[in-house]
Amino acid sequence: MAQGKFISYLRVSTDKQGRSGLGIEAQREAVTSYLNGGRWTLVSEYVETESGRKSDRPKLAAALSHAKAIGAKLVFAKLDRLTRNVDLLRSLVASDVDLVFCDLPSVPPGPMGKFLLTQMAAVAELEAGLIGERTKKALAAAKARGVKLGNPNGARALRGKQTGNAEAVAKIKEKAAQRAIDLQGIIEGIKRTGATSVRAIAHELNQQGVRAPRGGLWHPTAVARLVRTAGA
Repeated sequence: MAQGKFISYLRVSTDKQGRSGLGIEAQREAVTSYLNGGRWTLVSEYVETESGRKSDRPKLAAALSHAKAIGAKLVFAKLDRLTRNVDLLRSLVASDVDLVFCDLPSVPPGPMGKFLLTQMAAVAELEAGLIGERTKKALAAAKARGVKLGNPNGARALRGKQTGNAEAVAKIKEKAAQRAIDLQGIIEGIKRTGATSVRAIAHELNQQGVRAPRGGLWHPTAVARLVRTAGA
């Protein structure tokens, strides 16, 4: 029986699926069924359109920060809807947020659940390595038969795909401002209740148990800086 606060994360692989809702409703229903009964609150839902192999997940990062800020559990409909990227799963397991998978009800939140998920990540990594080895052997066999491998355009195919220094700097700045952006939804929700001054927002953040950047309580000056950064 579910207890406490939850943040849900749903993912689809293509823009078409995102627009049509294909897969989203099934995931949402799985989360609702899992939470059925008990004293629980679904605080927010984050929906992302991204490949399961990619680790660049702004919505997932936002959901993780939101859950961490209010001490909520992060709930997923299915493990395979979260990711097929082993490093991403391992980084989530190492976070301070309890992860809940509706298709793995026997995996409990907390240290034991994180241990089991770590073992699952290790098995997935082993499988990926074995697949890679089989692929290398198949390519070597094809090459031995005289099959031409690789892109015939060579280096020309890579033009325009290098990441420049300016982009790297931009990514660093984006990461530094991520927490402020993640809290934007919470700030907007507080404003909708009529609390619009920085002092009132600070009070509500403290009441909701949202942690300040350096821990402790929020103060008006910190809220003003947060609002400017997030553009809330």
